Amino acid sequence: MTGHDQLGPGMNAEHERNLALFRIVHEVATHHAGRPVPAVLATLRDRVPHAPGLGMDEGALLRIAHEISVGRDPSGL
Repeated sequence: MTGHDQLGPGMNAEHERNLALFRIVHEVATHHAGRPVPAVLATLRDRVPHAPGLGMDEGALLRIAHEISVGRDPSGL
């Protein structure tokens, strides 16, 4: 049994959404590190899905953009 098999109903889908979100943030961080916050924020707004339950409100996107603009990768990947 894999770790995915042990997740409860609906958890696998949530896990996949979170993983996709982390991958998007990682990709933006890789390609936009050191750029100005407004440019990073605009890219994040374009790339991050606007789905309920992702927890990516404007404040979260801004915090992530600040991290990326100083060269950090907040995705942890």
